Amino acid sequence: MKHWLCAVTLAALPLLAQAEKVGDVSTAFKLIGPNHKIVVEVFDDPLVSGVSCYLSRAKTGGVSGALGLAEDKAEASVACRQVGDIAFKGPLRQEDEVFTERASILFKHVRVVRMVDARRNTLVYLVYSDRLIDGSPKNSVTAVPVPAAMKIPLK
Repeated sequence: MKHWLCAVTLAALPLLAQAEKVGDVSTAFKLIGPNHKIVVEVFDDPLVSGVSCYLSRAKTGGVSGALGLAEDKAEASVACRQVGDIAFKGPLRQEDEVFTERASILFKHVRVVRMVDARRNTLVYLVYSDRLIDGSPKNSVTAVPVPAAMKIPLK
């Protein structure tokens, strides 16, 4: 019974991508601790083979950044591209979170949501930052058109 319950619980969890660091640039020198940076990461869409997303975002340095106590700015940008043959691993929801990462020790995350524009047969990716109480209106959007011969499967 326990194994069945664990399998059902795991199946209900959203499938989220893991990011790989591509590189970073320093934006401000910090005498103690790491510099403030802009980090570029890449992740593959977990349900769409052949689509990768590049995410750039601010990382706070200094002592608080080194200890993981800093709150990163709510500024991020995303660019998703077709990097191979597109294949769907199953039907997609109209809107689904595909990536999330902590942006502060508590309550703040950077999130990437995939939306389906079925009329134009296009995958749309939105990056934004949220907090428990209030999020930021700063966001970035990108789109990946799917070849016309291949319809996006929807749930």
